[in-house]
Amino acid sequence: MRIGILGTGNMADALGTHWARAGHRLTIGGRNPDRARQLAERIGRGARSGGLRTAVADAEVVLVALPFGTGAEVVRTLAEPLAGRTLVDCANPVGPGFRLLTGHGPSAAEQLASAAPGAHVVKAFNLCHEDVWRMRPPVFDGRPLAVPLCGDDPAALAQVTTLVRDLGCTPLSAGALDRAGLLEATAALFIGLWVGGGADAQAIAPPLAYASGPGPAAN
Repeated sequence: MRIGILGTGNMADALGTHWARAGHRLTIGGRNPDRARQLAERIGRGARSGGLRTAVADAEVVLVALPFGTGAEVVRTLAEPLAGRTLVDCANPVGPGFRLLTGHGPSAAEQLASAAPGAHVVKAFNLCHEDVWRMRPPVFDGRPLAVPLCGDDPAALAQVTTLVRDLGCTPLSAGALDRAGLLEATAALFIGLWVGGGADAQAIAPPLAYASGPGPAAN
């Protein structure tokens, strides 16, 4: 796949490195061309760099690896060339006190969709720290990390499903884009538990067999 990446930070580095290793063609786009060039050189494997428009010019999939708010601003300026492209949003709108910044309004992913109405937005990769995405692969106790995806376009979801598998992870359908806010709220909750309380967020959910309550033998 031809993948454009908007941003030059840790998520761009972590995900882009995996995808380049998997054989995808990357173009890193940044507002700072020097930082984009440095990241492309660090990723290697033919990764190119340029400005923001260069990154989306011939991309099939575009990763928006920018902070919440900035992503929508940038995408709005690229709405025309992004039309028809798959747009992957990994942002977490989480502020001080682990507060969800979107409140009761549109999710970060829905704000991207409004900024580029011709693009096909998929919410993914927002539930883990960037160092988890650097793992080769992210497997815990023998179980690959599951990555929930929210989106409306089947073809876009299929593309991102491939990119999830290229990380060694398991794609997990989480519904339409209007459910992306649930993923973002989950991230706010988990980050608050992990960082704010030092708690194991995984411990709050029972195994699947007990999701509807224990069976008769357990009562």
